Amino acid sequence: MLNFALGPVMSSDLILEVGSRQTPYFRTPEFSKVNLENEQLMKELLQASDDSRAIFLTGSGTSGMEATVMNVLNEDDKVLIVNGGGFGQRFVDLCNLHNIDCDDIKLEFGHCLTREKLFEYDGKDYTAFIVNICETSSGVYYDINLISEFCKKNNLLLIVDAVSSFLADDLNMVEHDVDVVITGSQKALACPPGIAIIVLSEDAIKRVEKNTCKSMYFDFEDMLINGIRGQTPYTPAITIILQLNARLNQLKNDGGIEAEIQRISDLAEDFRSKITEFPFVVKSNCLSNAVTTVHSKEKIEANIVEILKNEYDIWVSTARDDLSKTMLFRVGHMGDLTPKDNDTLIEALRDIQKRGLF
Repeated sequence: MLNFALGPVMSSDLILEVGSRQTPYFRTPEFSKVNLENEQLMKELLQASDDSRAIFLTGSGTSGMEATVMNVLNEDDKVLIVNGGGFGQRFVDLCNLHNIDCDDIKLEFGHCLTREKLFEYDGKDYTAFIVNICETSSGVYYDINLISEFCKKNNLLLIVDAVSSFLADDLNMVEHDVDVVITGSQKALACPPGIAIIVLSEDAIKRVEKNTCKSMYFDFEDMLINGIRGQTPYTPAITIILQLNARLNQLKNDGGIEAEIQRISDLAEDFRSKITEFPFVVKSNCLSNAVTTVHSKEKIEANIVEILKNEYDIWVSTARDDLSKTMLFRVGHMGDLTPKDNDTLIEALRDIQKRGLF
């Protein structure tokens, strides 16, 4: 299988080898050391401040989204949310569920966030800002420098969902004044799904300590207390924690976040240059390095996603554009992929084209 999907992604042999081992008992000094190292490495990759903290929550990326809303925000907040697709809408739904007052900046699917649109909300009475910095459903990347400028000007707590964008696009917690970053094990970290990672600034930690989380499992304060000794309140996804440790050390040894962002960016550019030979189009001019959304110039009846999977053993992600009906599929550039893998996908598309299916 060759996997260009958006998560889980292709894992390296190192990660697969760690996953093949027997799962150890975790209430030990050895496992605590791994957790503490993971926290430090995540902070380094995100260029977070020394007084920031990282939480490793056993759950999907959405668990990290919901837990953040529950722990960092409260009913006194008024939140502004960028809503340009399925995951922006998910934050709106979560805030509504937990009685957090919110407004959303509604963007057309696949459209960029412009200065003019954002600053329509300047000088209002918001207290926090939430953005899926890469809206995975469309592949659009929202300008973190623009958002950071807006939040600093309006003194807003900034929560960034970087589940798809972490390691693919630039994100510096100190420079961009980000208070919360959410990501997951199954994207560019290239491990199996099962761990949501939330990195909190000192200001976000103070909010957690002040708030009362009405959940036992999702209580950040409990997680932070246990994290001091390198442990979690409840049984974590132990093997994935160990795989994360191997992957984080691999990233550090291979040049850090700058090298990985460059590698993913090069893969994205390589694919986007090669896809131009087909009657397809890459519409957006603000795509994340993590993903390319492929649209058709004209209506295509064939289900290319299923054909690639069933006949070529190549996986791409399904389309999420329910409005224009022109998106064919989404191609991820995260994980253990190379330009030769791009060539394999292009050759498969050539063969499908020769068969007259598009």
